[in-house]
Amino acid sequence: MEGVGKTDSGWQGRRVFVTGATGIIGSWLVKALLERGAQVVVLVLDADPQSELYRSGAVRRVTVVNGCLEDFQTLERAINQQEIHTVFHLGAQTLVGAAQRSPRHTFEANIRGTYNLLEACRIHAELVERVVVASSDKAYGEHAQLPYTEEMRLDGRQPYEVSKSCADLLAQSYYRTYGLPVGIARLGNVYGGGDLNWSRIVPGTIRSLVRGEPPIIRSDGTYVRDYFYVRDAAEAYIRLAEALAERRIHGQAFNFGSEAQVAVLELVRMIQRLMRCEHLEPCIHNHACGEIRSQYLSSAKARKLLGWEPRYILERGLAETVRWYREFLFGTADAEQGNILQTAQVGSNRPARATREPDKLETVLEKQAAAEGK
Repeated sequence: MEGVGKTDSGWQGRRVFVTGATGIIGSWLVKALLERGAQVVVLVLDADPQSELYRSGAVRRVTVVNGCLEDFQTLERAINQQEIHTVFHLGAQTLVGAAQRSPRHTFEANIRGTYNLLEACRIHAELVERVVVASSDKAYGEHAQLPYTEEMRLDGRQPYEVSKSCADLLAQSYYRTYGLPVGIARLGNVYGGGDLNWSRIVPGTIRSLVRGEPPIIRSDGTYVRDYFYVRDAAEAYIRLAEALAERRIHGQAFNFGSEAQVAVLELVRMIQRLMRCEHLEPCIHNHACGEIRSQYLSSAKARKLLGWEPRYILERGLAETVRWYREFLFGTADAEQGNILQTAQVGSNRPARATREPDKLETVLEKQAAAEGK
């Protein structure tokens, strides 16, 4: 087997710095690190009591450094005074729409924030032994041939894509120029409990359905994505950090995803079936802009070199996610909705690769057009 060793018992007592700790992935990553006995330090700009970091109580078990990625002195002080061993850089402005409306803030956070963090790690190379940088499938830009593989060029064009391409290239530069022990994680569309950006398709759909409202689809419903459950995402970051114990992994990028390509409309239909809300017809706005139509990843390299595999099929991940949001919105998950966790089975099977069922999409569009014409 070409992969590195699959486990690392060295997290106990290890001092770890996590940026983006109040975000969806960062919150679950912090919890996973605490479970392994790590001493976690987090960078927090705004204390959001609704974040999973706060809601779960994990914030009471970590050291909080207040500040922003654009402030180099804050990052350098945190790494030096906290004597950080491992860095997970997840902090970023992650909303595509926000990047379209205000690119400057996105560039400042995602590009300046990344080189500030990498430079602080370089200065304190005697402390920092492993750095994991969060990139994205968006860093690839639009390619005619899919799935994305790691040797494809990074070709972001829209503001958010460009910011992730730049951050990715900066990490590569710090490895090639200074030998920084960095690994780059390129993830698909992450979903799961804790994402409170309601403009995103999974949380927005669930909230609409629990309110008895039709789910909103901003695109035409045919956009294809690789939806990746947050628990698998957190484990992927940890696996990459563990693999950086071997020098041959330094400087490399790895794709992590479910390898299940699903169209937006079919994803919404899956959530409706899980929540028994199939009677609510999706409302398709078809006004998405600045987004690539089809994006999905090959995770073959991560499987081969890291010995990594996702644990959750899409239906199981969505079932857990629905439960989380019902508890968040109502304080509890009722018995009927809780039962979906028992019917959605864990396994290695992947959803069908077909991106959509054309007759279903056409029916929805026809019904909506008829309704708008009345």
